[in-house]
Amino acid sequence: MKEKLQAFKTKTASFWSNRSKAQKTAVISSVIVSFFAILAIIFFMSKTNMAPLYKDLTVQETGQIKEVLDSRGIASEITNNGTSILVPEQVVDSLKVELAAEGVPKSGSIDYSFFGERSGFGMTDNEFQVMKLDAMQTELANLIKGIEGVKNAQVMLSLPQEGVFVRESTQEASASIVIHNEPGYNFDQSHIDALYHLVSKSIPNLSTDNIVIMNQNVEYFDYKNNQNSENSFTAASQLELKKEIERDIQRQVHQMLGVMMGFNKVVVSVTTDIDFTQENSEVNLVTPVDEENMEGLAVSVERITETYTGNENEAGGVGGTGEADIPNYVAGGGNGSGDYERMEERINNEVNRVRKEIVESPYKIRDMGIQVMVEPPIADDPLSMQENTVEDIRQILSTIVQTSIDKKTLGENQEIENLEEKIVVSVQPFNGKMEIAETESPVIPVFVYVIAGILLVVILILLFLLLRRKREEPEEEELVEEEEVVPVSVPDIHNEKESESSVRRKQLEKLAKDKPDEFAKLLRSWLSE
Repeated sequence: MKEKLQAFKTKTASFWSNRSKAQKTAVISSVIVSFFAILAIIFFMSKTNMAPLYKDLTVQETGQIKEVLDSRGIASEITNNGTSILVPEQVVDSLKVELAAEGVPKSGSIDYSFFGERSGFGMTDNEFQVMKLDAMQTELANLIKGIEGVKNAQVMLSLPQEGVFVRESTQEASASIVIHNEPGYNFDQSHIDALYHLVSKSIPNLSTDNIVIMNQNVEYFDYKNNQNSENSFTAASQLELKKEIERDIQRQVHQMLGVMMGFNKVVVSVTTDIDFTQENSEVNLVTPVDEENMEGLAVSVERITETYTGNENEAGGVGGTGEADIPNYVAGGGNGSGDYERMEERINNEVNRVRKEIVESPYKIRDMGIQVMVEPPIADDPLSMQENTVEDIRQILSTIVQTSIDKKTLGENQEIENLEEKIVVSVQPFNGKMEIAETESPVIPVFVYVIAGILLVVILILLFLLLRRKREEPEEEELVEEEEVVPVSVPDIHNEKESESSVRRKQLEKLAKDKPDEFAKLLRSWLSE
């Protein structure tokens, strides 16, 4: 056995020593590449494909599922900041069924089925009211989730305490709702109004004025209230209209400055002075059609012309003797001639008659003030805010104030007095804001880059060696052919007396010249023996 191993070692060493440098490099590279390829195959074959078991979970629900999976010895991974959990792909379906049968995950919210499961006499009134409020919030959130475009909903209700006496005034409830809508889905006004009515009718003593609905991007969904008529405004409706105007301007300014500075670096406050005096007037105007000549349009024209020319005749009879004559009147006549002419013209002109019924606007903004607080880019360094940026903010706010105030209240002078006093821009750090944790994006492990780099280097080396080998092979073949062309002959010595030793010597010399590789192997075997 030892001799066979020694012979194998000798043959291997001889084989390696007889190889060229390019062949040795190719063999070493092939071994290295094969080694890493085997490692990669083992890694990917042994790697378990993970698939999501649940998504969009709360941290409490993720903890419950993780605890159950660990108790069963099932591998799991938590991703997306604790909102998703991954398990092996082949057990996803079976785990969903098993966990659902066990009631996992438990959301922690209370619905109306809670009272049927835990009905008893040990519950106090305060505990009952808290559970009832939580159940109402859960049921209302589930109701909103069923609407198209709503991915998730959170509801916070504030219910008044019921009074002991009937005559006590009934307080109103309020609701705050945060909707997580689907990406790219927009609600129109009809959907928003329907959502307000749905919430209002679900909770007793809850009017649409006490409901606030917004989405995850802090965009408010306002209810379009058409109950107030155009000609009647109560004190409550006036106050509500004032708040709505201030809120709209505040959102507009915050949206505009938030894009420029950052939404968490801007705080806006708006105050207005609104005149709710409403006037109705009627104006009747008569104007000529032709204003240059102050003439109207002739509708009808009538012209009358009379002319007369002739001589008078002498009077006949005895003057003053007739029965009808006047006594003592001397009748007589004269001779003469005369002309008569009369012209009359009647023109009916039509003019412009304008009748105006003017109804003034039910409200006018007489004055306005905007207060803005801005945090500098470096919170602790107020000097990091450039002066031209503050001046741009003032210019933007002054434009909003000038276009919002009613021009009739300014009179003949349309310029607003003390405009700079109506705008306040304060630059200072915000100490009371909430810090929002940034979501970490998934990072590719470093070892993946290392493996990819090694494989790329190995491939480049192999390509280089293959090209080099192709270039060197033709030269080696030419040399071999040239060597084979030259015949080597060993002259026999016939005159010498041949013996066994001389014959062996001649054979060895011939073998050494014809086949030096085999001769060298033969010598090595003799030396090893």
